[in-house]
Amino acid sequence: MAIDCKNSGAREDFPKDGPKPNYPEERSGWKGYVEWEKYPEKKADAAKVLANYKFPGPPEFQLQQVPLTNPLLEGVRWKQYHYAMGNTLTDQPDISWKYVQQEKSADMNHVLQFPYNGEPPRERLVETSLTNNKDHFVRNHGGIPEIENDAYFLEIDGLVNEPKNLTMADLQDEKLFPRQSNVVSLQCSGTRRIEQINEYPGDGDELINAPWGEGAIGTAKWTGVSLKKIIKHCGGLKDGGKGIHLEFYGADTYFKKGNVMNYVVSVPWRKVKLNEVLVAWEMNGEPLPRIHGFPLRTVVFGYIGARSCKWLYRIKAIKGPSQAPVQKKEYLYYTPQVGKQNAMYSNGFSIMEMPVSSAIMTPVTKEQIVHDGTISLTGWAYSGGGHWPERVEVSGDGGSVWYQVPDENLSKKYYHAWRTWTFDCPVDAEGWLEFCVRTWDNALNTQPTYVRSAWNFDLHVTSSCHRIKIYSINRSKPATAARLKQLEERGLDILPITRPLEFDLESDEHYAEAMEAMGGRDPEE
Repeated sequence: MAIDCKNSGAREDFPKDGPKPNYPEERSGWKGYVEWEKYPEKKADAAKVLANYKFPGPPEFQLQQVPLTNPLLEGVRWKQYHYAMGNTLTDQPDISWKYVQQEKSADMNHVLQFPYNGEPPRERLVETSLTNNKDHFVRNHGGIPEIENDAYFLEIDGLVNEPKNLTMADLQDEKLFPRQSNVVSLQCSGTRRIEQINEYPGDGDELINAPWGEGAIGTAKWTGVSLKKIIKHCGGLKDGGKGIHLEFYGADTYFKKGNVMNYVVSVPWRKVKLNEVLVAWEMNGEPLPRIHGFPLRTVVFGYIGARSCKWLYRIKAIKGPSQAPVQKKEYLYYTPQVGKQNAMYSNGFSIMEMPVSSAIMTPVTKEQIVHDGTISLTGWAYSGGGHWPERVEVSGDGGSVWYQVPDENLSKKYYHAWRTWTFDCPVDAEGWLEFCVRTWDNALNTQPTYVRSAWNFDLHVTSSCHRIKIYSINRSKPATAARLKQLEERGLDILPITRPLEFDLESDEHYAEAMEAMGGRDPEE
């Protein structure tokens, strides 16, 4: 009979009477790295260990309101999966949180505590076109291996003509490999997922379908070596590279449906040939933070962030896409009529290039703003696959009238990066208004109008026009100006609008005059 686990992420609450497996670290100086992919028998044994426990299910965070805590979700069962694997992985939840506290801003929005998923405060994200390392979003699938730079090497094998192991010294030797730097935006396919959740819930795995806001995107200047150069150094690919994918292996441990594995994904050789896959060790002029993949990771330009593998330890040339679960069974885009009742891995297509998208970062929905006829907005715009934002448009009436953001209000244009923007939107009307933004890229792609148009069961790629609802208080209106003056004289604030006024809305004399002017309440007999 399976051992029941409490719904608690505390290590001391995990059952003590379960199996005591020992899966030692594969290499000296690689703490937290367990090699699973080379040892099928070890993977099978770990699956048997997991089968001894009845783990708690995922928390319900879509069909009912989640308390506004930070972290929003804890990841209880993911912590327990690691506890079940024995001493090598038991500390991974604590180690991960340690690096969150050391390497990320103190006011990050912790979407999921473990494996760590977090995004920065909205307003700060778009203050600069390059994202500060401490503010760059993090989307991890497991713990954080602690790999020593001097102990590190990268394996390149499979369908290469000359398999090699390369140390960091080799990779950073400019006589062997010319160094390359690129400004690249990385975006999680879950960016803005909360909009889909709020209107049309879908699959509810707290890791795969984490309730991201608009901050699961960031831009950095990455430095490293083009993967194309590394493959050339290994004698090129067999069969001229026809039909070949490059498979990336991450040193973190991942769990899916009772099985244990390393994080493995792939990209096609045609992408690599364009010098659009970087093997990177530097982020914004600094060594990679551990939480972002130190000592080495891939950065795949214009693709879904999931293909940019952290803690990279192996690159294997294979025929066709990777058959590993992250590539084959996740990050699939379904049609709206596919759901829990009929979804299969084969009837969704694999998300690779990211579509055109944008977001309003300030103000935030349900904000109430006192203004003089314009409301200032900030945001970002992005398009993947080598496209770039050409035009950003903002509407203050839900999408009937659109205003173009002036070119001078857009940040610098890059082939593979976002553009941040600011705009003072003309606003005459008062009360609740719906603002929205859309982007046109250089290929004239734009965004679906509504969330419903982009809904899919796994809640990926919320690329519809981003919408916020703002309560407008226009000080240029005489009646509004008079009410604001009344409040000021009494030392009161008009915000929030939900707080009732502490005085009568008008005097009896004014009421009587108004009634007389309009002929009273009742019609003439």
